[in-house]
Amino acid sequence: MKKCDVIVVGGGPAGLACSIETARAGADVTLIDENRRPGGQLFKQIHKFFGSGQHKAGIRGFDIGMQLLEQTKELGVNILLNAVACGIFNDKAVGIIKDGKTEMIQGRKILLAPGAIENPAVFPGWTLPGVMGAGAAQTMINIHRVLPGQKFIVLGSGNVGLIISYQLLQAGADVVAVVEAASKIGGYQVHASKIRRAGIPIFISSTIKEVKGNKEVKEVVIVNLDNSWKPVKGTERTLVADCVCIAAGLYPSIELAQMAKCTLGLFPELGGYLPIHNESMETTVDGIYVAGDTAGVEEASAAMEEGRLAGIDMVQKLGYVSQNKATRTKKEIMESLFALRSGPFGHLCHRAKLNIIQAMKVNRGE
Repeated sequence: MKKCDVIVVGGGPAGLACSIETARAGADVTLIDENRRPGGQLFKQIHKFFGSGQHKAGIRGFDIGMQLLEQTKELGVNILLNAVACGIFNDKAVGIIKDGKTEMIQGRKILLAPGAIENPAVFPGWTLPGVMGAGAAQTMINIHRVLPGQKFIVLGSGNVGLIISYQLLQAGADVVAVVEAASKIGGYQVHASKIRRAGIPIFISSTIKEVKGNKEVKEVVIVNLDNSWKPVKGTERTLVADCVCIAAGLYPSIELAQMAKCTLGLFPELGGYLPIHNESMETTVDGIYVAGDTAGVEEASAAMEEGRLAGIDMVQKLGYVSQNKATRTKKEIMESLFALRSGPFGHLCHRAKLNIIQAMKVNRGE
């Protein structure tokens, strides 16, 4: 069985940041990712990040991904691509499937950062070809440079829904409408303004009633919702479209954490059930950490900081850095996370994170 200091499962922003932090300190790091190259959602994000320079403001997501990837290579991180972590076993052994073969690798510390999974939306016609998640649409247009349709309806006006709408426009598609069940737009105003300036209607208090078509999407029927979220009869309208893009939110990918017997908690503000953890991202299972969307769905900037936070705690406990240095670095990262979560949207995440840490203390009898 192969052995190393740190195993990182998931090569998104959290996993890359943790790999860099631990490898820089001298740890032997193995990064596992199921894709042909690491980077996760960063390579689907062609828009510029917001915030401060510290949080990569003004840099496009794919450029950030390239920077992180270059650093992992320079630091000698062992990167296993097209590899699936299929299980966690005793003594921190991780089962991997790669090239049709299985192997085991054992680490002294493990970071679980497989990301999040898209919430489905179920309605008549939801299984027709042409109905897809926002992530699938982003992958097709931003990674593979393929436009999956010409006329789109986007369900959901959170940041993901607004961003994919604008990206579809940039790719040459006609975005017929954005449909939102809530009574107000869920994403940042800067994204919504771009959509409005492009002349795309945003129907609030509305949802998709039905998608029509035989072997593919032909029409989409939307309907208004009342204050009880029930369809209002007589408000149906039919829109011509050949693609429906669902941006109904994300929930943490927790299967590996469950296999490792990490204690879970329900935190709706962060996407649902997730592993409870302490201030340093360590779960109820000693030596197993979580970061990024697996630890609660937030922005990529927060994911990178959480990956660093887990990484510095790992290398301190492994003896690669002093406690004083680790304490200083943790303080810097926590201040950065607080800044990221101090806005009108972030304060809910901040409160939820405090509740997670409190749940961890209760679990340990503190």
